[in-house]
Amino acid sequence: MEASKHEEYMRAAMAEAQKAAAIGEVPIGAVIVRDGEIVGRGYNLRETQKDPTLHAEMIAIREASERLGGWRLIGCTLYVTLEPCPMCAGAIVQSRIEQVVYGASDPKAGCAGTLMNLLAEPRFNHQVPVMEGVLAEECAQMLKDFFRGLRKKRQSENG
Repeated sequence: MEASKHEEYMRAAMAEAQKAAAIGEVPIGAVIVRDGEIVGRGYNLRETQKDPTLHAEMIAIREASERLGGWRLIGCTLYVTLEPCPMCAGAIVQSRIEQVVYGASDPKAGCAGTLMNLLAEPRFNHQVPVMEGVLAEECAQMLKDFFRGLRKKRQSENG
């Protein structure tokens, strides 16, 4: 696939991340694409819904599974603004997604190559190729801006 297509879908994931930021959630977004069509979308909702499983990837996987009528997401590529965590990497393997494309690396919880690569673990029955760094700077900047805003808000609240 052309780099411009990867960037187009990553921008769609970034638009999802902006929805999260608009409601005070950490701005992480994801889309799932099959045959050139977005079949699943998601953004972080774990704070507002008080559910630790409501990561962008998990929501997008659920939506794609519902839309496609099954749990096997064969032929699908997941685009996500931040490298998947262990929970999301496990769900990606279980759903048989065929490729993951992510923007920013996650040095604290990244399980698509940074801390470890659960997606390439040969002992699992499915491995997922990873493309990292698509629009990485823009994805990372969204997170930096969000957390900078939180710090400023806390400082002003605390005098």
